[in-house]
Amino acid sequence: MRSRTAQEIWDTALGELQLQVSRANYRTWLEKTKGLSYQENQLILSVPNTFVAEYLDKNLRSLIEKTLMGITQSEVRVGFTVDGRSSTIEAEPVQQASMQAVIPVQGIVSRLNPKYTFDTFVVSNCNRLAFAAACSAADKPGMSSYNPLFIYGGVGLGKTHLLNAIGNAAVTKGMRVIAVSAEQFTNEFVTTAIRERKAEEFRNRYRNTEMLLIDDIQFISGKEATEESFFHVFNELRDADRQIVVTSNCPPHSIPEIEDRLRSRLEWGLSAGIRPPDFETRLAILQAKARKDGVELAPDVLSFIAESIRQNIRELEGSLNRVVAYSRLLRTAVTPELASEALRDISCRQPRTSPAPVLLLETVADYFNLELTDLRGSKRDKQTQFARQIAMYFLREKTNLSLAGIGRELGGRQPIIVSQAHKKISAELATDPAIKETIEALRQKLP
Repeated sequence: MRSRTAQEIWDTALGELQLQVSRANYRTWLEKTKGLSYQENQLILSVPNTFVAEYLDKNLRSLIEKTLMGITQSEVRVGFTVDGRSSTIEAEPVQQASMQAVIPVQGIVSRLNPKYTFDTFVVSNCNRLAFAAACSAADKPGMSSYNPLFIYGGVGLGKTHLLNAIGNAAVTKGMRVIAVSAEQFTNEFVTTAIRERKAEEFRNRYRNTEMLLIDDIQFISGKEATEESFFHVFNELRDADRQIVVTSNCPPHSIPEIEDRLRSRLEWGLSAGIRPPDFETRLAILQAKARKDGVELAPDVLSFIAESIRQNIRELEGSLNRVVAYSRLLRTAVTPELASEALRDISCRQPRTSPAPVLLLETVADYFNLELTDLRGSKRDKQTQFARQIAMYFLREKTNLSLAGIGRELGGRQPIIVSQAHKKISAELATDPAIKETIEALRQKLP
């Protein structure tokens, strides 16, 4: 095959690998690789440095070769070169980071992805509050009503995008920004403050920033020393009106094993959830990405992909990449049939785990034009009581929570109340068309 065919094969492989590894691993180790040549069942990849070559050789070779075998229907050996040279296994000083770019700002290193801005974020009912709050935090950092800003939601829904957008906006204003994952914060604390006994240096680095952005804060739960350190950093920054933004896979009250005093601090400002995107939002995301990538696809193809991938924006975009690469490899036009073939084994891999209870409750509340606090509170008007019963029904049907657990999610209600509500809605489903219509409408919206 000609050398350009190697890139086509590798583009197809990248489309699949993007769905099999984490976003951080993909961006750190795979995103900047290129296919150079493919001869005698050996694919040579160009990598940016020997550190990447070493990591891919030791950690991802098996997965890469298995993916290539599925594409070429033959055993493929993979080799790595650095800028066209044979790679050496000699690590260069490159750090793995969940946020891609490293931007020095007045002595502070901020890891931000420059591609993630407010302009590239697709806004919908699923994320409108979180987007508006993020814009406000970026526009007027340090305001008590948005400090801290706590953004939560499932994997791949745009939390990190908003976190980076806030940071990028702050950087353009010349602000000192630190953006790290909770894991990076923990590793730095252990290395600097504990092993090297430079606790004051560690604290100074963080308390002197003007904006602190931490991704996946739930990862510090249960790590007492790290929580203690973050608690003090948090207090110093907020007392100085410095903006704090954190993301998590769940709201503060649902983070397990976290100290109550830190949980209460995280609840001081505004918590904004992001729900899985509805069909219209998924379609808009695909259209935006296709335009950005300069790819022309028929509306029915985009609609097919939007219907096939429902839970995760990252997988949604990765699936579009896969379909495009697949069509280029086969040198044929993209049709819904070809998209179906390209995504054949993905639909069955769609997550079948139970949705987070809080996301389910927020969806029900939004459907009935209520607040989450209404469902959990003491309001007893007819609409609120009905919505609460519907919420109990879906929590029983779609999660693994016990009756007592459902009661706790809804403000501490007794298990017998939950059981009665579930039986009532189940019985009325068979006889009341209005109830059936409500349930079916909510099924389409639920995560």
